[in-house]
Amino acid sequence: MPAAAGAQSLGQNSAGGDASGIAGAGGSSTTGADAGATGKSGKRAGHGGKKGTRRIEVSPYIEVDQIVTAELTPGDDVLTWTQLAAGVDVGIEGRNNALSASVRYQKQIGWGRATNGDVISGVARGYTTIAPGLTLEAGALATQTSTGSDGRALSGGLVSAKSRTNIYSVYGGPSYKTRAGDIDLSADYRAGYTKVDQPNAFVATPGAAATDIFNHSVTQVADLEAGVAPYVVAPVGLGVGGSFYQEDVSNLDQRVRDAQARGLVTVPVSRTVQMVGALGYEDVQVSSRDVLRDADGNPVIDSNGRYKTDKSQPRELAYDVSGLIWDVAVMWRPSPRTSLTAHFGRRYGGTAYGGTLAWAPNDRNSVNLVVYNTLSGFGGQLNRAIDQLPDDFEAVRDPVTGDLRGCVSSVDGGSCLSGTLGSVRSAVFRARGFAASWSHRIGHIDSGIGFGYDNRRFIARQDSVLAAADGVIDENWWVVAYLSGRLGREAGWSASAYANWLSSNDALTGDVNGYGISASYYRMLARRLRATLALSLDGANRGGAGRDDALIDDYWTASALAGLRYSF
Repeated sequence: MPAAAGAQSLGQNSAGGDASGIAGAGGSSTTGADAGATGKSGKRAGHGGKKGTRRIEVSPYIEVDQIVTAELTPGDDVLTWTQLAAGVDVGIEGRNNALSASVRYQKQIGWGRATNGDVISGVARGYTTIAPGLTLEAGALATQTSTGSDGRALSGGLVSAKSRTNIYSVYGGPSYKTRAGDIDLSADYRAGYTKVDQPNAFVATPGAAATDIFNHSVTQVADLEAGVAPYVVAPVGLGVGGSFYQEDVSNLDQRVRDAQARGLVTVPVSRTVQMVGALGYEDVQVSSRDVLRDADGNPVIDSNGRYKTDKSQPRELAYDVSGLIWDVAVMWRPSPRTSLTAHFGRRYGGTAYGGTLAWAPNDRNSVNLVVYNTLSGFGGQLNRAIDQLPDDFEAVRDPVTGDLRGCVSSVDGGSCLSGTLGSVRSAVFRARGFAASWSHRIGHIDSGIGFGYDNRRFIARQDSVLAAADGVIDENWWVVAYLSGRLGREAGWSASAYANWLSSNDALTGDVNGYGISASYYRMLARRLRATLALSLDGANRGGAGRDDALIDDYWTASALAGLRYSF
């Protein structure tokens, strides 16, 4: 019964999805498919890697809980809910198929001044083999955060209806690998959709626009690569590739489009080390339309507090970079359990660098690191994160609210969305950052810690209504940790902690920090009936560098849960 966070692995890349830049850590043998245990292609190579493994676990359940929450500061309210829930946990693993999923629906019935609510949360990731070399992959996420008037989001604790933001994201598509003589061919396509639902958008004054909150977007990613391995036609491997990324954001019809073509050369240095050089051409554009204006020239606001788009106006560019790109990557794989890639080059009109590390010294430990550099909207960033989830994981949920903590637990290299969910502004951004994690499993005890940093520089036209967002930098430092175990055959426990430090150079906003700890205990009362007790403490404070805002108080709550679950 994990109750907190595992690791994070954000696949940030060229349009294709791996984290190694334009040279690629996976893909065809030109770029060393066997050298990349990280990245998207390396993960596909591991499908069905546990020979002879067969596992099918489907565990539906119903649950009834009683929750009490006490506000510690700035007020002293005590609220009570009865929570009814139904869900299912799925784990399927075979030679040609795999699926991990956790889906839950909750009905919260408030007592007294406590409000009613409905919550849907879930995470899923899987693949199926359609034919030799052809697989279909898909994933989805549903979660909620607490979003303030500045567009930055905090997860954890019971979320009030006034600040609740529901986030839904789904993606899927085929991957194909084959050989034509000595030529290795690979192709991928992904389509994704992301929706941020905030029915009570924050509006500072009547008639004014709401906070710049992302609404929804559609993403498309395609990647194609062909080449020959070293010593087939030359002492080096040779290849060509192309990729395409497009994200259409509903807010003011923003669009990110990134197309590139590249040639690749792979140089074997030793049995475990190779270098890959890439040279190509890239065309990147960010564009949008302006806001619809009334007869007096004022922006028109829709019923949800967002700007209405003027469809009659042509699309205008906010970012336009094209030209030569290059990249040099070093890949080291001394064993099937260790893989390291690092790359440096030029992309997006400037210096670009990144890399990945995947180290699994045994079946009980996993260490992962990713350094990323990408250009996208919120939906594209989230789709990439879901795509990098492992196929075998356990969902990590808050023991009181039942909602996802944004993380999964897996010794295959888990994943956490803490960095991705830090900001839900609608504007397109350039993201740079890193995420590191360690997962450990021994006997009946699971443990893990993840930490990272995400920097987003937003892009918008200076002569548009989103001009204030142009150049804004949001930063998110985060750390998550969990520990869980069993007490004999009939009982178990878990403990977790998280922290987020969000800051911005926006003069109208300050810093936001969120913290939380939780603990839970369960005991089986019968073969399928389980009783649970849980406690949590969550808090947030807002301010700014060198600023003490007396109008913004720290907010801390303590919650307790007692519940029963029946599993079918």
